[in-house]
Amino acid sequence: MLERLDMIDALRREDAPASVLLTEVRSLLSEAEEWVRAEPGADQQAIGALQRCREALAAGERRAGAVLAAR
Repeated sequence: MLERLDMIDALRREDAPASVLLTEVRSLLSEAEEWVRAEPGADQQAIGALQRCREALAAGERRAGAVLAAR
């Protein structure tokens, strides 16, 4: 997951298209969800972090949709 975070950060610095960033964020979210499911005692911080990731992804998708609609 840390490697994917680094990749997302590098893509952001390179001004990658939103669709590329969203694909990476979706993959990160999927990996994080798998990790939490695999950890029988996953604490509430991990669950909260996943929820914040979902919310950030949804917000990014809304922004990307608005940008595309404006074109």
